[in-house]
Amino acid sequence: MPLNLTRLNVSIAQRDGGGPSIGTAFLDPLVRGEVTSITKKAPEPQDSYVETLRQVLEGFREPAILLSPDYGILAANGAYQRVYGTDRNGSGRTCFEASHGFRRPCDEAGESCPLRAALDSGHRERVLHVHHTEAGREHVDVELLPIRGEGGEIRYLIERLHHMPVSAPQAGSGGLVGRSKAFNAMLGLISRVAPSNASALLLGESGTGKELIARAIHEASPRQQSPFVPVECSGLTETLFESELFGHERGAFTGATSAKAGLVEAAAGGTLFLDEVGDIPLSQQVKLLRLLETHAYRRVGGVESRRADFRLVCATHRDLESMVRAGEFREDLYYRINTFPIDVPPLRERAEDIPLLVEALSERLDLAVPPRLADEALKILMRYPFPGNVRELRNILERAALLADGEAIRPEHLPDRVREGGQAPGGTGGLDGLLHPQSLRPLDEIEREYLRHAAAVYPGDRRALAKTLGISERSLYRRLRQLEGEAGEGH
Repeated sequence: MPLNLTRLNVSIAQRDGGGPSIGTAFLDPLVRGEVTSITKKAPEPQDSYVETLRQVLEGFREPAILLSPDYGILAANGAYQRVYGTDRNGSGRTCFEASHGFRRPCDEAGESCPLRAALDSGHRERVLHVHHTEAGREHVDVELLPIRGEGGEIRYLIERLHHMPVSAPQAGSGGLVGRSKAFNAMLGLISRVAPSNASALLLGESGTGKELIARAIHEASPRQQSPFVPVECSGLTETLFESELFGHERGAFTGATSAKAGLVEAAAGGTLFLDEVGDIPLSQQVKLLRLLETHAYRRVGGVESRRADFRLVCATHRDLESMVRAGEFREDLYYRINTFPIDVPPLRERAEDIPLLVEALSERLDLAVPPRLADEALKILMRYPFPGNVRELRNILERAALLADGEAIRPEHLPDRVREGGQAPGGTGGLDGLLHPQSLRPLDEIEREYLRHAAAVYPGDRRALAKTLGISERSLYRRLRQLEGEAGEGH
C-alpha cells in the first residue's frame, strides 16, 4: 500500500530563524500541526518515500532522523550524523542505541519514550532526554511526529532533536547542571517557554538557583543578544522602587542632580528579571501592573511616555496564592505574571545530582587547588537535607576545601550540622529513588527493576554484565528471560 502523504506540507522554518522550503509541500517542523498527506497518482516503492523524507530532514539545521515504528533509524540528516557519529542511514542502529547507548527502548531503561508515546497517542510527542553525543552528554529536547499511511496506520516517525546549550548533565559547564528526573522535568518546561515571549514565574526555595534559571531562559530565547537585567525586589524600599524601575528626571526629588535611566529602559529588547517579586510593596504593585498591561511608563518627574520592550521573568520563594488571599499581593498582578509557572526543585528532591554538582561547583570555586571529596564525605552530603539548597552546598564545599589544605575533603572537614544531619539514610538518591524510596517496596520488585535497567544501559556483553552484577551468566540469562516473559504478558 503506498504511503499516503497528502498535504505533507513540511515547512522548514527553524527555531533559530526562517529556513528554506523544499519542493512545493512540507511538514511544519514538529511545533504546530500534524502530518496529513500528499497523494501520488502512481504508487511508488517504499524506498522512494524514505528518499523523499530524507530530503525533508536535510532542511532542518538541527539533528533529525526518520524512524520506523520498531525504533530503527531509516535516514539521518547531516547534523545528526555529525553529532551522533552515524552514516546517512543511521549506521543500522536504533534511536535508543544511537542516543543513549541502550540495548532496549528508553521506557524499559527508566526513561520516558517519545516514540512509544507517539505510537500510543497518534499525535506529536515531546520529551527532554540526556543523550550521549560525540561531544559527551547533552540535554536534548526530543520531538516525535508520526506519519501515517493510506490506511491510517503509522508508517514512519520524524524525530527532531534540539540540543540545549544552557544546561549540561555533566560538569565543565557554566550553566545549569543536573540529570535527575526532577531537574529534567524543570528543564523540559524551560525548553518550552524560552522560545516564546510569555512571562515565566519561577517558584522555589531560596538557594535553588532561580536567577541562573532565569538567565538560562533568556539565553535560550530570541532575545539572547539583548540585555538580561536582574532586579532584587526585596532590597528596594517604596521610595526607591519606582525610581530604580522607571528612572527619574533631573530635579525629580532631592538628590536627583541628573537624569537617570531605569532598569526597564536598560532591559530594552531583552529580559527583565524580578527576583523575589513577592516582596514588592503593595502600593507599588499597581505601577508594575500598569507597566505590564500598557507596555508604557514615565520616568519619575517626567511627562514623556516611553515604550517598554522586554520579556518578563519573575521569581519568588513565597506562596503568592496565600498572599493574594491575605490581601498582601494583588490578584490581577498575580495572574499577569503567572502565565507560565515553573517549580524549581529543592536539592533534597534531586539528591542524585549532588555528586555532579559537587564536581561542577568545585571547578567554579576560586581556589588554588580544586577540592576533592572523599567517599565518606560524599555519602554524608547525599543524606543531608540541605535547607539552603545549592547555595548551601557551595558554601559547605568552599569552607571544607579551606580546612582540608589541598587534601581530600573528609567528614571531619564538614560542619557539625551537616555530619549530624547526614548520619541517617534518607532522601531520594539513586536511580529514581530505587535505593532510597519514599516507602518500602518488595525486594523482588526492586531486583526486577534494577535488572531491567542494567540490561538496557550496560555497554558490554552479557558475560561482562553478569560478572559486574556478581551472578553467573546462566543465572543472568534465566532472569532476563523471565523479564521478557513478564513484558510479553503485559502486552
